[in-house]
Amino acid sequence: MCGFAGFTTNGFQGDRLPIIRAMSDRIAHRGPDQADYYIDEGIAMGFRRLSIIDLEGGSQPILNEDGTKVLTFNGEIYNYQDLRKDLVEKGHIFKTNTDSEVLLHGYEEYGQDMLKKLRGMFAFVIWDKTEQKLFGARDIFGIKPFYYYQKDGNFLYGSEIKSFLEHPSFVREVNTDRIPDYMCYEYIPTEETLFKNVYKLLGGCCFTYQNGKMEIRKYYDIRYQIDNSKTLEEWENLITDEFTKSVEAHKISDVEVGCFLSSGVDSSYVVKEVSKAMKDVKTFSVGYEEEKYSELSYAQDFSRVVGVPNISNKVSADDYFGAAAKIQYYMDEPLPNPSEVPLYFLAENARKYVKVVLSGEGADELFGGYPSYVQEGHFAEYAHIPKFLRKGAAALAKRMPDFKGKHFIVRGAMEPYQRFARANYVFTRDERWTYLKDRIPAKDPVEYAKPYFDKVKNLDLPTQLQYVDIHTWMLYDILQKADRMSMANSLELRVPFLDIKMLELATKIPVQYRIHGNTTKVALRGAAIRQIPERTANKKKLGFPVPLNDWLRQDKYYEMVREKFDGEVAAMFFNHDAIRKLLDDHKAGKALNMKKIWTIYSFILWYEEFFINFQPKKYPTP
Repeated sequence: MCGFAGFTTNGFQGDRLPIIRAMSDRIAHRGPDQADYYIDEGIAMGFRRLSIIDLEGGSQPILNEDGTKVLTFNGEIYNYQDLRKDLVEKGHIFKTNTDSEVLLHGYEEYGQDMLKKLRGMFAFVIWDKTEQKLFGARDIFGIKPFYYYQKDGNFLYGSEIKSFLEHPSFVREVNTDRIPDYMCYEYIPTEETLFKNVYKLLGGCCFTYQNGKMEIRKYYDIRYQIDNSKTLEEWENLITDEFTKSVEAHKISDVEVGCFLSSGVDSSYVVKEVSKAMKDVKTFSVGYEEEKYSELSYAQDFSRVVGVPNISNKVSADDYFGAAAKIQYYMDEPLPNPSEVPLYFLAENARKYVKVVLSGEGADELFGGYPSYVQEGHFAEYAHIPKFLRKGAAALAKRMPDFKGKHFIVRGAMEPYQRFARANYVFTRDERWTYLKDRIPAKDPVEYAKPYFDKVKNLDLPTQLQYVDIHTWMLYDILQKADRMSMANSLELRVPFLDIKMLELATKIPVQYRIHGNTTKVALRGAAIRQIPERTANKKKLGFPVPLNDWLRQDKYYEMVREKFDGEVAAMFFNHDAIRKLLDDHKAGKALNMKKIWTIYSFILWYEEFFINFQPKKYPTP
């Protein structure tokens, strides 16, 4: 696990070592154990290491036998031992026992086809000195981040955007065109970012950069091939067997491994599986001083039943607001998901004891865990009514006063992409213009989701939504905060549900064994019940509850937010009267505006961190 940064040097004048050092050190939290660099006439590469495997010999950048290819890599390859054996038999000479070197020799042997052989989470680059070509890739889910910057012949890349700000050719600008999208989604639902000319390499993509040209291709896409030949019990057996193998692979480490533990089925299943071989595995939980929002008692009870130690901490309102700006800094882009704050403190506490944790991210998207999938199942039943009748009912319902079921009738006449709730997760398409200072030309937010729906339009409605969530919500939100909040604390977070073998299994399970009636994750829960208490396996999904609604009504925290809403940054981007009314109405109990308030507040904090407070590091030339 590490962080890396680099830049091509065509036309760059000046000493490159101080710059690549500064870029790498800016993300030292991703790898505090070691730093190293590689520089030649075409590139400067920097690396920060968090030592997990081959503690003594795993330094990067790694060069091949003749020094013509150089690798920097972030992540873990869980099948590296098998791949290494194969490559040794083919004559490759290894200098280390790391998974990193497998990528380098694998690229020599197989070229880009190497990507088809990898099981793991990763982002990496390989510099071919002979061809003056850079090749890189990101894992199929996008667990590990990769960013790049292109402008005026400059090409920068790295694990986090903040490293780019240390480069003298980087132009720091807000990508204002994407602010309306942020207002709806709480993230940017494309390759773009809120930094102008900075882009994300998406999950399952690879690239080559040569002679100033960036070429990106999709090397892996998720395909559902539903198998209706098996019973529910058979699917439960397959999940049980495959998850055991996945957890076993994800435990590979030369340092101690722990587990995050909430109150839900996903993390509980992970803990139970890990505890079979590691009886004293440490589990970590987080809660609040406000007991009604805290899930600690459930997690602590489960840890007692399983017989593993549980280490927990509580987050106060002062903790929460005190960390808010720092968290937006670590996120690189504003992300107003309130659960990122307790996740930060959870990771901070876990890092006192371990370097690696396993967590339950991805189970909902793969196995059908969100209530929205249940709702889409109901829409699928309603879709049996002819479309002209549904449209007529919707038109009539819109003109009537509110009644139970009105929302369902109106949305039931829409296409799946039109009712994609995450497109209007915070502000609706039209609401955003009330709160933004300028009416920036912008797409209807549902249009970003439509291409994903179109790709799977022949599948059932819940499966369509799962596919879209994997490529949007999970990629841009869930995995983003998981990576940033763990790495902010130099903690490696592994996600055994997000494994290629688990994916291949999940994409074969019929929809009725994912959702049935109002039950989510049917087959996964059935497999989990064999391992964990039924009350845990069948516990209703709570997400990551946060008492932020209540805190924003308290004078102290209301005043903190109001100060920002009344400030110069807010005046640059937002309609002052409208955002003040949001805040005041919430405090008065007239509305529940927490998500909207936190979205604007997070943006302001992010802007202050990167455009006002940020100071580039100063490094003397050695």
